Amino acid sequence: MARTVTTNRKLVFTVIGWAIGLTLFFPILWTFLTSFKTEGEAIATPPSFLFFDWTLENYLTVNDRSDYFRHAINSVVISLGSTALGLLVAIPAAWSMAFTPTKRTKDILMWMLSTKMLPAVGVLVPITLIFRDTGLMDTRTGLVIVLMLMNLPIIVWMLFTYFKEIPGEILEAARMDGATLGKEIIYVLAPMAVPGIASTLLLNIILAWNEAFWTVLLTTNNAAPLTAMIAQYSSPEGLFWSKLSAASMLAIAPILVMGWFSQKQLVRGLTFGAVK
Repeated sequence: MARTVTTNRKLVFTVIGWAIGLTLFFPILWTFLTSFKTEGEAIATPPSFLFFDWTLENYLTVNDRSDYFRHAINSVVISLGSTALGLLVAIPAAWSMAFTPTKRTKDILMWMLSTKMLPAVGVLVPITLIFRDTGLMDTRTGLVIVLMLMNLPIIVWMLFTYFKEIPGEILEAARMDGATLGKEIIYVLAPMAVPGIASTLLLNIILAWNEAFWTVLLTTNNAAPLTAMIAQYSSPEGLFWSKLSAASMLAIAPILVMGWFSQKQLVRGLTFGAVK
């Protein structure tokens, strides 16, 4: 009887899991299908699911009109650059708060996290003025700095959580052997926290790659990444749904592939320290 109840419970959870997964996946599937439709078929009522005239015209138009590869290179440089700079700042900060905490450490962490609750539009004017006066408008460097600062609280919080799971005695032993602070972080702490650092790196790349608010407002052409490219298909005449879908698929395809191949590492890192 107990075995039957357990089996039924597993079946229910499996069905619920598949239902949630398919619900989350459906918008991506619909965007994929729409990208192969003509503009007329994209807005047809009732919509067609599979039986329509498939065409690659939208992808060719997006590539010719928007120079896809230039935007893709900008996305790669900006996401990797902001991630590298963020880790460079966050690793020492997380080390300090994890292994040399003070009575204000928790307050600092909560304050850092609270900055993520600030609406981005609240600091739009000062950041725009700073970028204008310093010549950072429409530059990769400017976006790297902004996205690094925007994601820094999350990076520090994640690394702090991972570092807290590492026994401090190991670092003390390294100091007794004559390791300097830099060597302690590079040769002792970092190798032991590889899963956590890797998952933090992957998550930050995803967040930076998908950022649209700042990339649209702080770029025009030269440094525009893929998220800014998508915005080009919104006009006063309306949305070009097929071309917009094609641009969206081209923008998310690289990050989907990366997420697919790195999902094991990401899950391992996110559960790092969960089981002792």
